[in-house]
Amino acid sequence: MAENKKKMEFNIIKSDPTEGHGGFGAGAFSLDNVSPVIIDVNEKEASIEVGAMHARSPQEKGIKFLKTKEEVPNGKPYWLIWVTVERGEEGTYYAGVTACEFTVDRSIRRGYKSLPEHVNRMDKSIKGQVIVDHMDVSSKEVLANFLQDYDAGMWERSSEQLKTDLQA
Repeated sequence: MAENKKKMEFNIIKSDPTEGHGGFGAGAFSLDNVSPVIIDVNEKEASIEVGAMHARSPQEKGIKFLKTKEEVPNGKPYWLIWVTVERGEEGTYYAGVTACEFTVDRSIRRGYKSLPEHVNRMDKSIKGQVIVDHMDVSSKEVLANFLQDYDAGMWERSSEQLKTDLQA
């Protein structure tokens, strides 16, 4: 079987379409440099899932999300990580990394997630914050390894806070 699968990549900053004028869209934030990474907690696997930008990742498709964890007692745990990439003098780096949880029970086609939390964490990632302290140790390790393996240079240029916060 031929390897036709497209390699998923982090979005890198594009030029600012509002640069130079104060018209419509000025002051709006851009999603061009944000990528969603999903960690399967049980399988200890991470992948970039662009569909998660609009709650359409493979894990989320066909699932009705409920407002409390208790409504989905057998939900499989996942982390949605918002990774924002910025460009500095020395090159690109992971600027904002924030995590939010969600669960999915395929057998009943239900899941749990807090949409406000997901939106707020994406916003905080865009603003360069690192919020991963509530993640389990194993998932932090999966994320750290994923980011390092994806691009060791971007990892090296990233903040010491990110590296420290992802240490087990």
